[in-house]
Amino acid sequence: MALRIITGIIGIAISAVVIQMGGAVFAGAVILLALIGWYEFSSAFSRAGMDTSIFLGAFTLILILCCAWLGNIEELVAVLTLGSLAIFLLTVLFSMRPNEAGVSVAGLFYLGLPLAHLIMLRFLADEPHKVESLVNFHNFVSENVGNINFVETLSNLHFDGGCELVWILFACTWASDTFAYFIGSAIGSHRLAPSISPNKTIEGFLGSIVGTALTAVVVGTFLFGYPITQMAEIGVILAIVATLGDLVESSIKRYTGVKDSGFIIPGHGGVLDRFDSILYTAPVFYYFIVVSKILAQ
Repeated sequence: MALRIITGIIGIAISAVVIQMGGAVFAGAVILLALIGWYEFSSAFSRAGMDTSIFLGAFTLILILCCAWLGNIEELVAVLTLGSLAIFLLTVLFSMRPNEAGVSVAGLFYLGLPLAHLIMLRFLADEPHKVESLVNFHNFVSENVGNINFVETLSNLHFDGGCELVWILFACTWASDTFAYFIGSAIGSHRLAPSISPNKTIEGFLGSIVGTALTAVVVGTFLFGYPITQMAEIGVILAIVATLGDLVESSIKRYTGVKDSGFIIPGHGGVLDRFDSILYTAPVFYYFIVVSKILAQ
């Protein structure tokens, strides 16, 4: 548990820097995560006797995410289409089995499209501004306690809309996992999906819904000033979707016979183990923001 907590703190610190910097740094970090995730995905199915088109798949993933970064949606669809057709063409040119081609294309959709939405979310709005709640907090501390460098630094940070939205997304997704784990460990007794993930409980799931809704309100409303009703709504939605994303990855691991997707993150496993929920929450959150027109309010 200690290793898991330490790694989590380091991961949050790195994520904070990457999210705040945005631009090529954020897009590059997502591409790196996608390539590691693709390697873990391919390795898992290789153990199950199915070899993916690892190099063509990796190349296609890079192009998909670059198109998302540049905002070229038509080119993204073209890359995904041509990449998928090229992979199936390998069944003719190199005797690749059709089920292996199918798994490869499924991997492109499973990793490429959700992470493309994560990149598009970060670049959804790009007008930097100070966060009023952080400025007010700094003023309060300065008047009642004195100047604290860390608080002053926070108050001087500039956030654009896309940066705020990514913070809300990550905070809610992490909260869902955290509340489900601790509440499930404390009072969980009814299994949620015993054939897929025996440790998940209904009590933990319900706790994650409440905890994620509260997190969305605290981060989205009290910190960044978005409407409380919509933040509560998306908190509930993200908790449900995050759980489904976790279960999907668990079913993949159970099918392929692996315990963890990788070992690159000490105490957490692989990239897919840590970001499985994000693959589901990112596109759902993106379209919630677009449809609800929160940024225009």
